[in-house]
Amino acid sequence: MKTFKGGIHPPEEKDLVKNNPIVDLPLSSVFYVLVQQHLGAPAKPIVKPGDEVKKGQPLSEPLGFVSAPVHAPTSGKVTAIAKRVHPVTGLLAPCIVIEADGKDEWVEGLPLNRDPFTMKKEELMGAIQSAGIVGMGGATFPTHVKLSPPKEKTIDTFIVNGAECEPYLSSDHRLMLEQPERVLNGMRIAMGILGLNKGILAIEANKPDVIKIMEEKAPPEIMVEPLKVKYPQGAEKQLINAITGREVPSGGLPMDVGAVVQNAGTCAAIWDACAHGIPLIERITSVTGRGIKHPKNIRVRVGTPIQEVIDFCGGLTEAAKIIYGGPMMGIAQFSDQISIMKGTSGVLVLTEKDTNISWYSGCISCGRCVEACPMCLIPSTLSKLGEKSMWEMALGNDLLDCVECGSCTYVCPANRPIVHFVKHLKALQRAANAKKKGA
Repeated sequence: MKTFKGGIHPPEEKDLVKNNPIVDLPLSSVFYVLVQQHLGAPAKPIVKPGDEVKKGQPLSEPLGFVSAPVHAPTSGKVTAIAKRVHPVTGLLAPCIVIEADGKDEWVEGLPLNRDPFTMKKEELMGAIQSAGIVGMGGATFPTHVKLSPPKEKTIDTFIVNGAECEPYLSSDHRLMLEQPERVLNGMRIAMGILGLNKGILAIEANKPDVIKIMEEKAPPEIMVEPLKVKYPQGAEKQLINAITGREVPSGGLPMDVGAVVQNAGTCAAIWDACAHGIPLIERITSVTGRGIKHPKNIRVRVGTPIQEVIDFCGGLTEAAKIIYGGPMMGIAQFSDQISIMKGTSGVLVLTEKDTNISWYSGCISCGRCVEACPMCLIPSTLSKLGEKSMWEMALGNDLLDCVECGSCTYVCPANRPIVHFVKHLKALQRAANAKKKGA
């Protein structure tokens, strides 16, 4: 089976939740909808405290093309627009607080009932953009931007990421197994927008049930491609390399090699937006880990406090670490008072036995991180530069090509937090650029 160079084989740990069907979380009484749930230009709130809102109503407007709005997850009243800690950046960010009225009423005119395959490309793109769809695998890049490559970039390959290579997580697995038509129809819409007559659905071989059902239901223009089980098989550049043999150049984008990649969940959201006008106000999230009493795959509204999600799963058995996402690329949280966002593929609760919080030592130059790196970098050098905050020298060592997959950290016998050093270097580089622009 197809794969890429490098990578690792961490324990999958998916048995905790992969066989659990999707269940709906009861409606929360209060929602905390962060305005910034996408990469790119910020959005600004267009509601104010005291406003009555309906389910699906826009709450913000983008301030640029590479941006996305957020929408009301239910009907109710805006009680505040306050600053709350952002689960991904760790910084204070604008948050719209909505007190639900319990009616869960749609905004007037939604949902719709239309045939996306008779709609014009401009109509489809408008539906996707206004629905606030972003990459739901965790990257949260606005989907309408991905589907709008420059005219000089010829796209001949469309790949849907159904690999879900992160340990523990099974939200995409259950989506593809239980609602394959949403994913396949969303693929067809995206292919039509890109002007392609074929697409590839890439699924890791540890999901034979999904591979079987997708092969049965996929139309002739969609090929199901089983992939070797290896992390990070689902990373965009590695997926392109495994499927096509093409290598995205340093500093480049998938479109530079004629490819566009979307997540399976994103494709389902594309179908919802184009067929029914439904914005991205809910997603499937795996709530799992040995720190959770009853792991579940939950359909949950954006803005729901994760404490309610955890309580719905029976609460905690023991919690040493709560992670937004998976154990490899997820972000550890300081509190359970944060909320679900568009890119929240998982809420993982690890016990002390599952975590490694020991002190790290100096690099022993063993080369394991170099062997594991799927981007063919030298992570040991980047970690040493990170300790010294030498971001300019790190740029010369391909700092920005690091995808922060965590493979290097996982294999390091010295327990060095290599990805943390990389994030630190990138933050210094961004700050320097911002200061330069300000000057």
